[in-house]
Amino acid sequence: MNHPRLRGRATLRHLAASALALAVAATLPLTQSHTAAAAPLPGLAPAGVSYGLPLSATVKGQFLSYNDFHGAIDPPGGSGAAVNGVPAGGVEYLATWLKKLRAEASAEGRKTLTVGAGDLVGGTPLVSAAFHDEPTIELMNEVGLQISSVGNHEFDEGVSELLRLQRGGCHPVDGCQDGDGFAGADFTYLAANTINKKTGLPILPPIDIRFVGGVPVGFVGLTLEGTAGIVNPAGIKNVRFADEVETANKWGNLLKLFGVKAQVLLVHEGGQQNPPAGTTAGISDCTNFSGALVPIVAGLNPEFSLVVSGHTHRFYSCTLPNRAGTSVVTSAGSNGQLITDIDYTLDRRTGRFAEVSAHNVVVENGVPDGHGGWLKDAKGVFLKNPDTVDPAAKKVADKYRTAVAPIANRVVGSITGDIVRTANPAGESPLGDVIADGQLAYTKNQSAQLALMNPGGIRADFDAEASSGGEANGQVTYGEAFTVQPFNNLVVTQTLTGAQLKNVLEQQFVGFGGQTTQKILQVSKGLTYTWSASAAPGSKVSDLKLDGVAIDPAATYRVTSNDFLANGGDGFTNFTAGTDRTTAPGFDIDALVAYLGAAPVAPGPVDRITTTP
Repeated sequence: MNHPRLRGRATLRHLAASALALAVAATLPLTQSHTAAAAPLPGLAPAGVSYGLPLSATVKGQFLSYNDFHGAIDPPGGSGAAVNGVPAGGVEYLATWLKKLRAEASAEGRKTLTVGAGDLVGGTPLVSAAFHDEPTIELMNEVGLQISSVGNHEFDEGVSELLRLQRGGCHPVDGCQDGDGFAGADFTYLAANTINKKTGLPILPPIDIRFVGGVPVGFVGLTLEGTAGIVNPAGIKNVRFADEVETANKWGNLLKLFGVKAQVLLVHEGGQQNPPAGTTAGISDCTNFSGALVPIVAGLNPEFSLVVSGHTHRFYSCTLPNRAGTSVVTSAGSNGQLITDIDYTLDRRTGRFAEVSAHNVVVENGVPDGHGGWLKDAKGVFLKNPDTVDPAAKKVADKYRTAVAPIANRVVGSITGDIVRTANPAGESPLGDVIADGQLAYTKNQSAQLALMNPGGIRADFDAEASSGGEANGQVTYGEAFTVQPFNNLVVTQTLTGAQLKNVLEQQFVGFGGQTTQKILQVSKGLTYTWSASAAPGSKVSDLKLDGVAIDPAATYRVTSNDFLANGGDGFTNFTAGTDRTTAPGFDIDALVAYLGAAPVAPGPVDRITTTP
């Protein structure tokens, strides 16, 4: 339980800093917006920067960071169990490695601050989601997280729920299910560019200031500007998401005005390495780096010597150019499988970073086999190492594991083999086929003729040999199904004309209807089409058929999807043109469970979408 006096002091400190910041920030000019596109940057080395400042009268410190935890309390399984061949993840192992890295820094005289870059919650397995992600918040408190930006998934249940997770209090509908109350986050969520439309102010503190050896270090926290397009619109109707560069520099200028010249940006946006074919990117490499983060960093004030990022679930450690210098830019992948270890030196005279270096560390959870590999059980699953478990984190996690086990371990159906979410070149995946087919079957009584599923809502593969509850090979538990599809979206069916349906499919591609990223929807059995990569936006989809018959632009069709898509999520605003909406009982997970329980399910055929140059 959190000590109320200490929590009260921390709250007052953040309120006072935010009030002073808000009073001054309104007078500061905005900077130029960044450009949208960026080419890959080749040959950048793992991150290490010296700013040429004198090292006399310096103070050393350490940041430990991670991002996109997504409530991964249990170690990931299946194809996601290892990072570059090393078994990793699980909150009791994350806690151990954080303590180990802090102890090493302390022995070198470095003070540690532990920070995050968003998506700590949302899209979580059942052990967290069943309790509205309170277990994850409690465990982030336990492992010592201090500051984090919000990410898009922090808004999955809306702004009000995010504020509850920060401030505490029982859920307004389900109450405090674990029976001992909920005190909220000990760490501070920063949300500088999430703006209340009525007040014009951030919904949570935009900045935080921590002192390292008497030198102030300032933090600005942001989610990506495009958050509104990738979360359910119903929960964010009273906020807007401002430009990342303008917002970061605005608050950075304010920090500088206060004398804070060592600045860190925590931003839930990212990029990716692009290694040559046949090679594997190293966890601390920056090979041919590209992505939305590059132009953001390029527009930042030079005081932002460090940028801790996320969102893309990729690992990297880069040095990228900012407006007038260089920033170290990091990401620790996802699911608590990596920690970024960032060493830095502050110059007491100037108050600036003198040196920053960063590398990623694997949160190993396996048992070495003595030959450079890792022991596995008879089913080929990595054995977990009991010697590297943190007891305190395990105690919290086990409380919730025990509570949810009767639900999570219930067998709900079976599969004939592994069913993966990896897409083919046309964008279709075996698991996407299965989920779309399940939603169509679930809504046949509402005259549904086809179903569409957003690929981002599919969060894990089905592993036929996984046995989370001791079940036989091929059997699927409710917990495993929930891990695949964890968002508890409603399943809705609505009427679209053939022309409207084609417009929805055209909106999968950048440049049509305001779409900014390509997202190939998964389609149910009977719907087929071809798309052309070279065709102009709005004319990419051709040969659109249902059960072999060409879609008639003037005819009407009953189309099933989750309510996230139906409400225009992922940029599919054309979906909102539908009429005569009906809502099936339960959630999308219920549709999947019903489909798995009807008969053993085979991987989808991946033959519904084709593509041409």
